[in-house]
Amino acid sequence: MTAVDHETLVAMLDRLKLTAIRDQLDTLLDEAARSDMTLRESLAFLVQREIARRDERRISMASKLAQFPFVRELAGFEFEAQPSLDPGQIRELATCRWIAHGDTTLLLGPPGTGKTHLAVALGREAIRQNHSVQFVTAATLVAMLAKGHDDGLLEKQLTQLSRPKLLIIDELGYLPFEANAAHLFFQLVSRRYEKGSILITSNRSVGEWGSVFGDPVVATAILDRLLHHSTVITIRGDSYRLREKRRSGLLQKAGPAFETDKANHS
Repeated sequence: MTAVDHETLVAMLDRLKLTAIRDQLDTLLDEAARSDMTLRESLAFLVQREIARRDERRISMASKLAQFPFVRELAGFEFEAQPSLDPGQIRELATCRWIAHGDTTLLLGPPGTGKTHLAVALGREAIRQNHSVQFVTAATLVAMLAKGHDDGLLEKQLTQLSRPKLLIIDELGYLPFEANAAHLFFQLVSRRYEKGSILITSNRSVGEWGSVFGDPVVATAILDRLLHHSTVITIRGDSYRLREKRRSGLLQKAGPAFETDKANHS
């Protein structure tokens, strides 16, 4: 075979859009030579680097589209600080089988116990497994639905919110729903039911959701759909933020931890 100079090889890689191999060509070839790789092993090595670069870019872009408030990973979660959590159950959620099936996950517990951390980390795991994700707070979601309703664009808004394979709704229950908001939320849940997964974090047990939505009948209809195929995880631990203040003596120990009337549904 005719010898190929560096510039020609770079041009061919450019044409094939193999930019990771192109950008590290000399380094990769030197590493393959030092490791005495066979031709087949060298090819696999180069292709693996290209795939890794593309995965990094895909995850980065999908994470921006998801609109996560910050970057969090499961590896950074302090399970020892929340003994009520079963790490095995969280690892099972990280396989994303529940997302493939269109199921629901509820993360319940007091503020500061790591619910949003887990939600973002599970969302990033979903992206790694090629699922589309959108993150939104409950307050922002309700505002979006209300605006869509007022502008006569509710159907368009519901369609957009139905597209992601996983919709993460954070901080449900921190603010009560305004009039008609529960009905709009019900329409979204119904649209995604058994089609797209929902992950909700809340500081309220499901038994309190009637007061959150301001309409017990609608709340029951919402929960009927959310709990049909679901995993409900309750964190009964202490707030990370308050724990540090207690260690410094600024706060006294709080009263009984958050409780819920449900633990698991399938």
